[in-house]
Amino acid sequence: MSAPAVTVVGVAGAKRNWIQEERRNTLGHWVAFCPACGHSHRYFEEWADELPSSCPLCGDGLLSRCPDCDARFASAFQVECEGCGAAIRSAELFGSTIRKPGR
Repeated sequence: MSAPAVTVVGVAGAKRNWIQEERRNTLGHWVAFCPACGHSHRYFEEWADELPSSCPLCGDGLLSRCPDCDARFASAFQVECEGCGAAIRSAELFGSTIRKPGR
């Protein structure tokens, strides 16, 4: 007996562990962030239309999708798109590295 075929659509490139998946299911699957000040906002896809267009802290624009490939962001700490690899913001914020090397 063979396993049924499964079609996976829209999955981010990085493998998530169980605690990351639990957090995403509780707080929101996707994240919008401000490249200027680092403010982040988790959201579920069905509420994407309700995202503010500007950052409530500094007034700069919130980024919720990759400008190159339109992929959503799964982490507030992304510096490059998981879908296409395009740089989405500087790897430093306030003089500190956003993501640890190797992650």
